[in-house]
Amino acid sequence: QVRLMESGGGRVQPGGSLRLSCSASGLSLDHSAVGWFRQAPGKEREGLSYISSTYSNTYYEDSVKGRFTISRDSAENTVYLQMNSLKPDDTGVYFCAADRSFILLRRGESVYWGQGTQVTVSS
Repeated sequence: QVRLMESGGGRVQPGGSLRLSCSASGLSLDHSAVGWFRQAPGKEREGLSYISSTYSNTYYEDSVKGRFTISRDSAENTVYLQMNSLKPDDTGVYFCAADRSFILLRRGESVYWGQGTQVTVSS
């Protein structure tokens, strides 16, 4: 059984930082494209950042480019999202997702999803 588990969310002041973790059981994240998504209150879920399986190429949506960094730790079977310079608009539930298909991942149609972790950016 595949399970993705996010952690690291919390409450932070504007300008602060958080690091989210996405760990997996029953699935090698090394052999999967992995992405981070966010669902803000009253809004649709949006993709933020992705890391490919083969060469660990990284991709960022404009909303987080230059502030967020996605990375993979193969030994821990974990993908991280380092979030810096956080803004109130970054508030939402953050999900990680994984799929063998990078295309499906970016479309938000991944087979595997975590349960989400709440991030609140507020003074």
